[in-house]
Amino acid sequence: MGVKFLEYTLRIGGEAGQGLQTIGGALAKVFSRIGYHVFSHQDYMSRIRGGHNFYQIRFSDHEISASREILDILLALDLNTIEIHRKSVKDGGFILYDSEIAKKKFEEPEFIDIPFRKIALDVGKQSVMANTVATGAVLGLLDLGLEALKQILRETFSRKGEEVVQNNIACAEAGYKYALTNCPRCEAFGIREPENKRLMLITGLQAIAIGAIMSGCKFYSAYPMSPSTGIMEYLASRAEEYNLVVEQAEDEIAAINMAIGASFAGVRAMTGTSGGGFALMVEGLALAGMTETPLVIAEMQRPGPATGLPTRTEQGDLLFVLHAGHGEFPRVIFEPGTPKQALYLTNRAFELAEKYQIPVFIQSDQYLAESEWTFDSLDSEKLIYNDYRMREEDLKGVKKYERYKYSSTGISLLAVPGEAGKHLVVADSDEHDEEGHIIEDSETRIKMVQKRLLNKLPLIKDEIEAPLLYGDPSPKIVLVGHGSTYGVIKEVVDTIPKEKKAAMLHFSQIFPLPKLDRFDYIELLKNADLTICIENNATGQFAKLIRAETGFEFSHQISKYDGRPFTIENLKEELHAYL
Repeated sequence: MGVKFLEYTLRIGGEAGQGLQTIGGALAKVFSRIGYHVFSHQDYMSRIRGGHNFYQIRFSDHEISASREILDILLALDLNTIEIHRKSVKDGGFILYDSEIAKKKFEEPEFIDIPFRKIALDVGKQSVMANTVATGAVLGLLDLGLEALKQILRETFSRKGEEVVQNNIACAEAGYKYALTNCPRCEAFGIREPENKRLMLITGLQAIAIGAIMSGCKFYSAYPMSPSTGIMEYLASRAEEYNLVVEQAEDEIAAINMAIGASFAGVRAMTGTSGGGFALMVEGLALAGMTETPLVIAEMQRPGPATGLPTRTEQGDLLFVLHAGHGEFPRVIFEPGTPKQALYLTNRAFELAEKYQIPVFIQSDQYLAESEWTFDSLDSEKLIYNDYRMREEDLKGVKKYERYKYSSTGISLLAVPGEAGKHLVVADSDEHDEEGHIIEDSETRIKMVQKRLLNKLPLIKDEIEAPLLYGDPSPKIVLVGHGSTYGVIKEVVDTIPKEKKAAMLHFSQIFPLPKLDRFDYIELLKNADLTICIENNATGQFAKLIRAETGFEFSHQISKYDGRPFTIENLKEELHAYL
């Protein structure tokens, strides 16, 4: 017999403004601190108040990396949540609600009526503490203890004084006891403490921001645009600690030009936005390309065109980012599949941007940006830092400094203006000669294009790592994904019987495509019976890129473009027709 894993899925539903993030965030922290593996994602409307949102947490005693459709527990903060999600609750599951808030009483066995608001007023003297009661009630249902939650409440409310802390703890205890004593079926969970130690809980956005800090980023400029704003918020919260300048620009045009200016002036710089904001950055991108100024750009996708679905997810900008900017210049695109990859690839983005003096993209989407994952640790020893900028001491042996000096690698010395001693640093957005002065002749133009594009490209391609093969080493069924589809494809591959010889091929270093000399993934695809490219867009953009660059065409395509991520169940359902 195989090992039976412990695993539960909890969905908290209600209106914007009801505190779903507070409850969901607290519970995700509790589960990870106890030692459970956690995966959470949010589904919310683009409005401050009202509408319908939910926060979903899956927790387990084994590693998980995607969301499920079927629920063990539904915490309903309004009647609408019950009506929308009731059918998703599995047989033997539970629906926690407050009949006074819902203005309706349910008698079915799965319903547990808990007076969240009344307990909050009786115990905490404030109705706003109903969320703390609800959080305690979920833990009471699972009989998981309250120590981790009490610690989180102390951390959260300590600035508001001891009375607020103690009232919240009392509300949590009251909710816990009420659920435990009013749920005769709760022993059905049979939940057990995991053997793991406390785990790290981190989102994709936090991982990108931490990766930037650990890579020596000293300047970040952006205009707030979901889902990229979390990078700016995290960096701003750590700015003083790490001597970092975070500038909220008036628009995205200013944001990219500020970052280019900061990089030119001698520090590692980054900007971030979503598709609509990146549309405004495109001219600036070409400026970085022409002036060979290192730049890292975080492009966090949401469904478009125009304002699209501002709070939903999609992989619809790949070809836009790939072809953005007028003229021809090199770029690199990374698309992490997990927060851990996001940390390492952000570090790698800074390394390649500085080494080759090019723009490098960290591209992701709302799903990975805001979903929470647990990890044992993040290995900082894998991170690299090389200072490629030249100052007076470094330029001692240089008789005449030329910013764009021809070289077989295409890489010229990157001197810092004002710190280059006797040397002058000249840059121009017009085509220029080796010194940086404007030119018009065709001979210099040809040499410059060869230098900054054709000489660099082969070296950049050598830096791109092969895609990850997970599953059967000689597969007959290959599920191909890029970026945020990593987790769900990986879990689905695990459910396919071994005799079917299935595997996942996942790309996180997207462009240039990895060379075939270390791992001939095209040959692997050609030898398979079934090759399915799985994407969160309508036109199969990554499949188009593979076909354009290699000539290989996938036998099937699975596309999802409703603004929601793949879940394990709906991807399995889509695959069923082919398998």
